Amino acid sequence: MLSLDGAAHSAHRVPFESPFGLAETRRRFTGPVEQTVAGLLAALTPPADLRVGLAGPLSVAVVALSLGLPPASAATVLEWYTAISDSVSGVSAGRPVTPEGAQAFQLLHKHVAAGIDSSDSLIAAAAAAGLGVDEVVANAAVLMFGGIETTEGMITNLLWHLLTHPNQLDLVRADPGLLPNAMEESLRLEPAAAVVDRYATRDVELAGQSIRRGDLVTVSLAGAGRDPEVFEQPDNFDVRRSNARRHLAFASGPHICLGMHLTRLETLAAVGAVLELPSLRLLPDSPAPRGLVFRKPTALNVSWDV
Repeated sequence: MLSLDGAAHSAHRVPFESPFGLAETRRRFTGPVEQTVAGLLAALTPPADLRVGLAGPLSVAVVALSLGLPPASAATVLEWYTAISDSVSGVSAGRPVTPEGAQAFQLLHKHVAAGIDSSDSLIAAAAAAGLGVDEVVANAAVLMFGGIETTEGMITNLLWHLLTHPNQLDLVRADPGLLPNAMEESLRLEPAAAVVDRYATRDVELAGQSIRRGDLVTVSLAGAGRDPEVFEQPDNFDVRRSNARRHLAFASGPHICLGMHLTRLETLAAVGAVLELPSLRLLPDSPAPRGLVFRKPTALNVSWDV
């Protein structure tokens, strides 16, 4: 579904769409997400890395639940994810696919294919809709690793922004109703997927530049979120920004992120729970977000009072 358009795109995307509408997402996932967040936080003791201890395992668990995948440990899936995403980032920089990335995808293929026979899974429904095993696996991989990356990045980036802007954190603590807008502001300022590649489907002139059909167009979602013609003082983190939601972190049009409602639900549940930890504080060794294609802190080291 990531690389096709028109009817072919619909044939791959539609079998996966039904569980990810806003109302259905809230109905199916609110309880399981909140339970998973509570369990993960209960297992942590300060100091802790919330990327490794919360954001990563939560995103893996919820994606696996949403697709109906066979059980696998979060650590195993994250190992596959790391190998594949590192390989994809390398390809974007002009390097070949890594052996580790290729092996991880083979293991992922075997894991997803094993769940196709489940009568009530989303991947089984996609196969019943006419997609072949390789097509089901490819689409499940798009959803798995898109869901893992965006959710892990959204949670860690939002927490990093709040914990490095105490005045903004105070506003959210005083009015928890600001948390959803703070999430959108974090997405605008530091989207988890900072750059996406697209191919032009027809000849077009854009801002005085000629783009030919088939040309690769690299789009900076991070740059769009800091457009000074759209966002006043675009480099500032402002949880009360009135147009924060105008970001393009989930893209737009037919290829808009399929799981955007689910990843928002996960982020709000996780960050809301973390902000309840007493005397929560970011440790000095916690790094800032980084990365060319995917952006997030490599660790989110925090402590709190027990």
